[in-house]
Amino acid sequence: MTGKERVYNAMRHRPTDRVPFFSQFSLGHYMLQTPFEPYEIWHSPDVFTDALVLLADRYGCDGILVNLPGRPRDWEQHVGSIEKHTGKTVIHWKEGGHTACPENDNAHYFSEQSIPPVEEVDPRQLYYVDPHDITGYAYPFYYGFIPGEQPGDSRFFPEFIFDTFKLALEKAGNTFHVSAEVFSPFTQFMEYFGYENALMALADKPDFCKEILSRFARGASDLACLYADMGAEAVLVSSAFAGGGFISRDYYRSFVLPYEKTVCASVHTKPDCVIYVHTCGAIGDRIHLMVEAGYDGVDTMDPPPLGNTDIVEVKQQFGKELFLKGNIDPVNLILHGSAENVYAEAVRLIENVGREGGYIISSACSIAPAAPPENIQAIAQACRDSSV
Repeated sequence: MTGKERVYNAMRHRPTDRVPFFSQFSLGHYMLQTPFEPYEIWHSPDVFTDALVLLADRYGCDGILVNLPGRPRDWEQHVGSIEKHTGKTVIHWKEGGHTACPENDNAHYFSEQSIPPVEEVDPRQLYYVDPHDITGYAYPFYYGFIPGEQPGDSRFFPEFIFDTFKLALEKAGNTFHVSAEVFSPFTQFMEYFGYENALMALADKPDFCKEILSRFARGASDLACLYADMGAEAVLVSSAFAGGGFISRDYYRSFVLPYEKTVCASVHTKPDCVIYVHTCGAIGDRIHLMVEAGYDGVDTMDPPPLGNTDIVEVKQQFGKELFLKGNIDPVNLILHGSAENVYAEAVRLIENVGREGGYIISSACSIAPAAPPENIQAIAQACRDSSV
């Protein structure tokens, strides 16, 4: 089987020749482990997709996550100057503002624009916000350099933001699975307004926040469906801030569940596209709510001490309803451990969780920038050595 076939089958609880390996890598890892300029990885869909395919092939991965949107096709024409510093590149834009591009982390755009407090926005002006847009946030949000129309439907999304996904599909061919990514309504809310202000608003103005979350749910639903129409076999909902230790299960039920349910229902209108969620940290007390939301799968599954997931118990309880992805500690094992220990843990997971299908082995959260390549390759080797 090809990697594309393995991931497709595992996500649908169908037989595979072995457990597929499909991890999410931090952008810093692509920057450190490929020959491309870090600022080009962040800004150029062509360069980024080359990096995606290069590392998938080098590490023996079966799947690729496209976790950056496309960029304005003329982005280089907006560059005023580029400064090289030790450890980073700084781009100054003709329109004002600048972007600091570290050699091992996400780029950050700086300008004088600011976002109003939650209580001062008009929810009708909100639809979708992307934390990874090339020019940061504005109110109302728009992609790229030039403000455009603000329709509250799929016309909002400029054609260029899909370039990265389309290129990834083309370059992956039939070799690798390709997942698209959208940000959950709750993640959009937290990122757009800032964590402290957003959390205070949830407590002080819950009904108003729910109105905003409903708008973000509409945008995330429309974007996910557009990806499905373009050939995505799976859409990942990035909902990193919805785990325990950040919000309670009651807050999850109030401010996450209803809006992610909307996104899931929309994707399920599309034939042959599954939807899964990436939530970090302690999620043991809310996996049943992810099932209630309508997800087909759950990503990360952080083990102790990063989280509280006993994946064997989760498999026994929810394995018929969810495919599971993750559970290898990305910090204590992949980053700081040995290849031998990573291999042993991968074999343990394959033996205890992967034998009945519906499991994709992966780091629990993103693989860190400085993770040793041999530790990542040990996971793929364990998969090759352990047929199902």
